[in-house]
Amino acid sequence: MAGGRWGPLLTALLAARVAVAEEAGPAQAALPEERSWVRPMTASNWTLVMEGEWMLKFYAPWCPSCQQTDSEWETFARNGETLQISVGKVDVIQEPGLSGRFFVTTLPAFFHAKDGIFRRYRGPGIYEDLQNYILEKKWQSVEPLTGWKSPASLTMSGMAGLFSISGKIWHLHNYFTVTLGIPAWCSYVFFIMATLIFGLLMGLVLVIISECFYVPLPRHLSERTEQTRRSEEAHKAEQLQDAEEEKDDSNEEENKDSLVDDEEEKEDLGDEDEAEEDEEEDSAAARVDEERNDAQDQGPLREVQEDGEPEPEEDTPVQPSPADTEVVEDTLRQRKSQHADKGP
Repeated sequence: MAGGRWGPLLTALLAARVAVAEEAGPAQAALPEERSWVRPMTASNWTLVMEGEWMLKFYAPWCPSCQQTDSEWETFARNGETLQISVGKVDVIQEPGLSGRFFVTTLPAFFHAKDGIFRRYRGPGIYEDLQNYILEKKWQSVEPLTGWKSPASLTMSGMAGLFSISGKIWHLHNYFTVTLGIPAWCSYVFFIMATLIFGLLMGLVLVIISECFYVPLPRHLSERTEQTRRSEEAHKAEQLQDAEEEKDDSNEEENKDSLVDDEEEKEDLGDEDEAEEDEEEDSAAARVDEERNDAQDQGPLREVQEDGEPEPEEDTPVQPSPADTEVVEDTLRQRKSQHADKGP
């Protein structure tokens, strides 16, 4: 009796508890998740960092170092209003174009942006260090990314396009190999063939464009152009020939001038030699005259000495012999004859 009395009561209590649990389940599921203060950045909204002050983090879901800094980065973003800074993050797997624009080569990578001027933050991803970096304005001592290195430059825009294309190719390769189960070598062959076909199509398009914009000249105009070209070539050849002839003439004139100068130098040297020879001849003639005068003066003295006592040998002057006089005269005659030969 008791069991039959309590059975319906227990059944009713169990049904009521199940109903309460079913009502509480959807309510708990409907509770909103904790809000993230980090703003995801994509290729469509990355230009927001060109205004104001920002800190960006580049990460990948599979990167352990990136996962270790997630909580610190979230805390830093939660205090962004106090620090008057916006905090964002970029998934390099989903946004390869942005990773190429900032030329990200290591993960995680942090960047500071102030009114469109970007700087690389190379410190640890800890909240205290990030806070001091902003409050103490340590970013002012970091060299900014200017010129072609700036993410907003045309060069980095081209780099972003290349990274974006490579990311799409990688996703397509994963789709072939993972989703469809195609062997990897088949995927490589497909991309090689696609590259060749794309190159051929681009070449064909360029040829068609050039044919459309290039207007061929009429035949008579083309013939005139050919004649003009030939006449210009002939004129250039004549100019070259004339230049060579002028060069040869100038060389000949220079050689002639040099020969004339040499001859003049030789004549000058000959005149100097003749002057020296004349001086020598004059001096020799003077010596002969002196010797003759001495001989004439000493003639009477010899006669006196022969009559009187002989003088000591020391005081007697040496008289030139007739043979010596003849030798000197022969030498003078030879020099005069040589000078007469050179004169004509």
